[in-house]
Amino acid sequence: MLEIRQENIDDYEDVYNVVKIAFEGAEHSDGNEQDLVIELRKSENFIQKLSLVAIKDNKIVGYILFTKIKIGKNTELALAPLAVLPEYQGQGIGRKLIEKGHEVAKKLEYHYSVVLGSENYYPRFGYVPAVKYGIKAPFEVPYKNFMAIKLNDTNKEIKGIVKYGKEFEI
Repeated sequence: MLEIRQENIDDYEDVYNVVKIAFEGAEHSDGNEQDLVIELRKSENFIQKLSLVAIKDNKIVGYILFTKIKIGKNTELALAPLAVLPEYQGQGIGRKLIEKGHEVAKKLEYHYSVVLGSENYYPRFGYVPAVKYGIKAPFEVPYKNFMAIKLNDTNKEIKGIVKYGKEFEI
């Protein structure tokens, strides 16, 4: 049985290890994703309700975090990181984390989420190249890897360059 719940302070060490292990063999990893999580938790961009863990076999096997970003004058979300222990990958845990995160984000009335990631993975959850919404990355990246999803059925159109929190510069 898989449980998805909000992270709490007692989970921090396990989450650190899950993120570190999950990204060790990742093709596009800078090796500091676990440290980014620590810095994001301290920031004004952190949203406790959007810091989620996946528990299976009585242990944390996955983690997802959405934090606040700016797109023009609008406050929206960035998904980073999504991590699942290698031995639990391919079981739909990442999907469940993303779906739960989107569900919570909608309730919190966010309109968009962006992600920098695999063009083969994130589109299955509704992410499309962000340029389709007029959203641009603040750095050079292939357009197919910088994606966005519209979370709410809203007429709210936003355009602009994403401004990440300073924590992403670690």
